[in-house]
Amino acid sequence: MIPMHVIATIRSDFPTKFGIPRQSGLVEALRATVVFEPEYRNPDALRGLEEFSHIWLIWQFSQAVRETWSPTVRPPRLGGNARMGVFATRSPFRPNPIGLSCVRLEGIEKDRTLGHVLVVSGADLMDGTPILDIKPYLPYADAHPEALGGFTGNAGGKVLKVDVPPELLDQVPAEKRQALIGVLSRDPRPSYQHDSSRVYGMAFAGLEVGFTVEGDALHVQWIK
Repeated sequence: MIPMHVIATIRSDFPTKFGIPRQSGLVEALRATVVFEPEYRNPDALRGLEEFSHIWLIWQFSQAVRETWSPTVRPPRLGGNARMGVFATRSPFRPNPIGLSCVRLEGIEKDRTLGHVLVVSGADLMDGTPILDIKPYLPYADAHPEALGGFTGNAGGKVLKVDVPPELLDQVPAEKRQALIGVLSRDPRPSYQHDSSRVYGMAFAGLEVGFTVEGDALHVQWIK
């Protein structure tokens, strides 16, 4: 066994997996905080990090830990019917349940109780997700505009029109509204579900949001 240590956890607006963007960076308005475990709260470990605009978060799919693994999985992007090799996907069900996310580093703040924390945007992590490591994003090495997307195609480009009645939007804290609309615009439903009459429920920032999707439009039905 290779020893691993949880160095931090993330605090985000997603108490459950449903609604989390399918990849990091899709909703830049989302804000989250990386809180270090007590033994890793040495500010020297962050020296120089403020010079980078983006960082990699290496984390554990803590809600997808299994004793066994399968060489193939059913990607939702393919309707949940076709099988692909697990290493050709970003499925959480893999030999080692490790995730990788590139997020924007908005700042490093000092909290009186928690020490230095990282404020990030664009994270696709559930609240409480264990962080195993943090590395700076290097544009000259990590960016490959010519890269091929395989079976995912241009999946990240689809954006829904979001209809939220003003009286419902007023129930959302002003600083969370843009993030909520961004999350909804990315269609939180599983890729293989297209029932326009079904009302889906999503937890976000202490609120419950109900919505339907018809064609390229998402309609918020209630927020409470």
